[in-house]
Amino acid sequence: MQAVTLLGSTGSIGISTLDVLSQHPDKYKVYALTANCSVETLFKQCQQFQPTIAVMLDESSAEKLAEKLKYVGLNTEVLAGKQALKQVAESKHVDYVVAAIVGAAGLLPTLAAARAGKHILLANKEALVMSGGLFMKEVETHGATLLPVDSEHNAIWQCLPVGTKQIHHYDGKGVRRIILTASGGPFRDYDIADLEHVTPEQAVAHPNWSMGQKISVDSATMMNKGLEVIEAHWLFGLPANQIEVILHRQSIIHSMVDYVDGSVLAQMGNPDMRTPITNALAWPDRIGSGVAPLDLVAVGRLDFAVADHHNFPCLALAYQALEAGGTSTAILNAANEIAVEAFLKKHIKFTRIAQIIEQVLSKVSASNGDTLEQVLADDLQARHAAIELVK
Repeated sequence: MQAVTLLGSTGSIGISTLDVLSQHPDKYKVYALTANCSVETLFKQCQQFQPTIAVMLDESSAEKLAEKLKYVGLNTEVLAGKQALKQVAESKHVDYVVAAIVGAAGLLPTLAAARAGKHILLANKEALVMSGGLFMKEVETHGATLLPVDSEHNAIWQCLPVGTKQIHHYDGKGVRRIILTASGGPFRDYDIADLEHVTPEQAVAHPNWSMGQKISVDSATMMNKGLEVIEAHWLFGLPANQIEVILHRQSIIHSMVDYVDGSVLAQMGNPDMRTPITNALAWPDRIGSGVAPLDLVAVGRLDFAVADHHNFPCLALAYQALEAGGTSTAILNAANEIAVEAFLKKHIKFTRIAQIIEQVLSKVSASNGDTLEQVLADDLQARHAAIELVK
C-alpha cells in the first residue's frame, strides 16, 4: 500500500486523481487531502477516503470542516495554513505526493516534497515556471522521483527512449525537438478583432477538456501552452528553439518527440486526465484508469495547424521570458495570475491579459533567480505591478 498526499484535491486534477485511487484500493491509501476553501467538497472527499489529515489553506474554512467531520464521527485531523501544506507534503508517512494546486501557491509544498525525496506526480506547472533550476536541483540532490501529470509532458515522457528511469536523468541525446500539441481553446477559430468582446463564461468553456477556471482561461489565451513550454525546458533539458507548439483540434495526440533519425513518436489517447495521472501513479507498471479505449475510426481525422504567435501573444511572451532567463518566467507567471483573476471578475477585457503581462515584463527587472528568496521577491514585485495596471 502506497500512502498518497494529494495537494489540491478539490480541483479538476484532484478529483480525477481520487477517481483513479478509488479504482485501486488495494494499492493506494490516502494520507492527506488539501484544499483552499472548498469545505463541502473536501468534507465529502474525507467521508469517502478517510484521510489521516485534511488541510485547508483558509483557517476559517478549516474550522468549518473540523466541525462537520466531528459531527459525523470521522477522526481525520484538520490543519490549516501554508505550513500545514508543507507538513503533509514532506511527512515520513507519505510515499507519493500529487502536486495539483493551481498557481504559485503550489510551489512551496511541492518543493518540500522534493526535499523530502518523495515520489512526486507534478501537475503544478508553476513549481518549474517560477523556479525551474532550483526545483530540479532539489529533486536531484534529495533523490526525489519526478513524474509529469500534465498530459503533454506525460506524453513526451512516454515517447522517450526505453530505459529512461527518471526525467531529470535524461540527457536529450538523439532528440531533434519535442512537439507540444494544443487544442487552441474555445477561441481558436476567432478573428483577433472578435476577442475584444469575449466573456469569462465563453473563455472557460473549453471544447475538449474539463478544467478549472484559471487553467481554462490560460488555455484560451494559450498562456497554458506557454507555461508548458517553460516546464518542458526544465523537465527535458532542451532549449526553447527545440520545443515547438502546434495546434491539434481533436486533442488525441497529446505530444510528440521528433528524433534525429527521422522517427516521430506520438502518444495518443482520449482527452481524459485520468490517463496521465494513472500512468505516473503506476509507473513503471500499467493499471486501469477507467478511460474508454481510443476509437480512431470514430475520430475519423486528425487536424494540425501552426500556433501563430501573432494570434496568441501570450505564447510569444512565454517564449521570450524563457529565453530571457532568470526570474523572467516567475514575473510572467505572476502577472498572468493577476490579469486572469481580473478578467474572471470582469475588471478587464480578455485582450488586456497579454498587454498587462507584456507591460509587467518590461517594468519589473528580473534577477538571476539563484535563491528562493529572489524568486519570491520578484514574484511579489510583479504582482504589485500587475495590480496597479488592472485598477
